[in-house]
Amino acid sequence: MSSTDTTLHRPDSDSADVGAGLDVLDRVAARRVPIARIVRERALPPLIVVGLVLGLWQLVFVLGLTTADKLPGPAMVWHSLAELCRQGTLLPIIWTSVWRGLSGFLLAVLIGTPIGLVIARVKPMRTAIGPVLQGLQSLPSVAWVPAAVIWLGTDNAAIYAVILLGSVPSVANGLVAGIDQVPPLFLRAGRTMGATGLAGTRHVLSPAALPGYLAGLKQGWAFSWRSLMAAELIASSPELGLGRYLQSRREAADMPGVLLGILLVLVVGIAIELAFMAPIERRLLRHRGAQDTDR
Repeated sequence: MSSTDTTLHRPDSDSADVGAGLDVLDRVAARRVPIARIVRERALPPLIVVGLVLGLWQLVFVLGLTTADKLPGPAMVWHSLAELCRQGTLLPIIWTSVWRGLSGFLLAVLIGTPIGLVIARVKPMRTAIGPVLQGLQSLPSVAWVPAAVIWLGTDNAAIYAVILLGSVPSVANGLVAGIDQVPPLFLRAGRTMGATGLAGTRHVLSPAALPGYLAGLKQGWAFSWRSLMAAELIASSPELGLGRYLQSRREAADMPGVLLGILLVLVVGIAIELAFMAPIERRLLRHRGAQDTDR
């Protein structure tokens, strides 16, 4: 009688193998990314692009393709930056605009979040206010500046009014979009477990709508920053911000100062995005398993 060797897979052995594999995945996911890789993948590409832009800018200036009063060279803009540093006014100008932008954005979040929640959950309110909110979001922020100046004068009140009118609709619409994307199954499961009313909103609806809400917050910050610059260009206040600095350089026909103002607005806006919005988004995506932990 011949015999054949057969290998039987025991369930406990398979479970141990699977568990060991998951442990390996956990260890790989928890591995810290080397600093050199972060610099190579995140910092180096933008620096290369900036270097290329500066090189092209300098080339246009050296070849004399345009006059210096229309496009000054990078060295002239750098001189304007150095002059602001020497006078000690660079950081106060930047901080004034940053404080206005962040505080106005936080106010917009406090106002826009309950508005979005009510519109998303109450059908008559959505029918009545939803289209108006969509229209307000598409309205350029600079259109509010003349009315705000007439209503509130040329001071900080007008500036904050323009920020709120520009960013509140984005925050509210982002929350509405996030709630609309929540699968109905989540809500039914929450009701089955007793999460109804405010408890369901807190424990089921809000976490599920968080990605869309976060997208609305990012857009709301962009609208806040752009609204602030539009308001500072026209409204005046004792504190000099980036928008007002840009306007003063235009009035003085100081083209290096104008370009410096534009670059500062761009750099500060990007810095706020990278320092606050991007880390929050990455943490949320990692928590939901939608992004690799080594990114």
